[in-house]
Amino acid sequence: MKIALAIVALLLLGTCSQPPSVLDEIMEAGELRVVTRNLPSTYYLGASGPQGPEYELASQMAAELGVRLYIYSVPNVGDVVRELALKRAHIGAAGLTRGMKLPPELAFGPPYQQVREHLIYRQGSTRARNLQQTVDSHIEVVAGSAHAASLEASRLLVPKLSWVENAATETEELLYRLSRREIDYTVADSNEFAIGRAFHPDIRIAFDLTGGKALAWAVDARDPSLLQRVIAFYASAKAEGRLASILDTYYGDVDRFDYIQARVFIDDIAERLPQYRHWFKEAAAQVGIDWRLLAAIGYQESHWVPTATSPTGVRGLMMLTEETARGLGVQDRLDPRESIFGGAQYFLLVRNQIPNRILEPDRTWMTLAAYNVGLGHLEDARILTQIHGKNPDSWNDVREHLPLLTQSKWYTQVKRGYARGWEPVRFVDNIRSYIDILDWVAADSGPPAQRGTGDPVIE
Repeated sequence: MKIALAIVALLLLGTCSQPPSVLDEIMEAGELRVVTRNLPSTYYLGASGPQGPEYELASQMAAELGVRLYIYSVPNVGDVVRELALKRAHIGAAGLTRGMKLPPELAFGPPYQQVREHLIYRQGSTRARNLQQTVDSHIEVVAGSAHAASLEASRLLVPKLSWVENAATETEELLYRLSRREIDYTVADSNEFAIGRAFHPDIRIAFDLTGGKALAWAVDARDPSLLQRVIAFYASAKAEGRLASILDTYYGDVDRFDYIQARVFIDDIAERLPQYRHWFKEAAAQVGIDWRLLAAIGYQESHWVPTATSPTGVRGLMMLTEETARGLGVQDRLDPRESIFGGAQYFLLVRNQIPNRILEPDRTWMTLAAYNVGLGHLEDARILTQIHGKNPDSWNDVREHLPLLTQSKWYTQVKRGYARGWEPVRFVDNIRSYIDILDWVAADSGPPAQRGTGDPVIE
């Protein structure tokens, strides 16, 4: 009897399968869960949907696994680690510094980006050459950050070093405050600085606070299955150039705006515009706007280059996304006529979603802002404008509050979260300047339009 029972027990043990691996769980559920932070260097909602380097990488990882991506954001690094430890997410893709302490059930994947810590100051202010020269200055950093830890380590060499740790901010907001002379110095990683200086051209690097450090994903490592797959993913992404392409998209071209170079623009008016002017006029008449407004949008988007292509996949003279072009019936985005007419229709589509009570010219400027950053983020900025006691139907007032969408204090109070709030401001400013120059050098025959400087004509 004992022998028989032993045989039955062995047979039962043999039929028991091993618990599924983390990777098996992902494949069975058909979903890769990624936790991140709502930052320009990680993940945010753009005009055409989710964007950010961590989002792009996570999307590619999910696509390689053949599962859908579920990505969500939490306020800080501690929350990222907590979500992973509680097994609510499989991967933490949040600009994490490789080497920070993780619970035993988590592990870092391979490094995907090397960054340095910069001490940042404002051009025109005193530039410190070392930390000793900052002793009597106001330095402010994000509370509990690696930047604060670096300053703490530096106090061994500079005992009188002091700084403020702000628990209600992110680095981008500190760069903004620095540009406004509210603080003397802050600390930013090189990737954060690369994005920030596009919006605050007066910020500069004083010196490197630390040497290079590596960013990496944190991974559920209850077993090696997911970690091994992440290692293989990054190996192929590096070998095929996909990783470099993503990083270049977000950090390679830090001067993302066409600051007015009147001479170059005037030359392009003479050399390029004549090829497309009749199409701008025809398309603008079709939707009821001044052709110069449409031409200015085209110049801001592509410099009137019909084959223009961005690293994010928007193409053509009016730089339409594939999804937008499909919805507008544009079959070939590189065909200049199709692109111009598609751009005009898209402008009309966006304008029709602006509240009817908003009058010109504010209606046009808000349409352009929504064209650039998305209608949802524009509405969030209008809500913040109202919270501050200003007029949400006035472009000048909304323009003042759009940049607040880069500050955690404010974007956490609205529906759609972080947005690159400086972009639509610069976008609209540039287009207004282009319109003014077109009025001067590309006026139609007959008396000039009667309007204020930069105001569009709605025909």
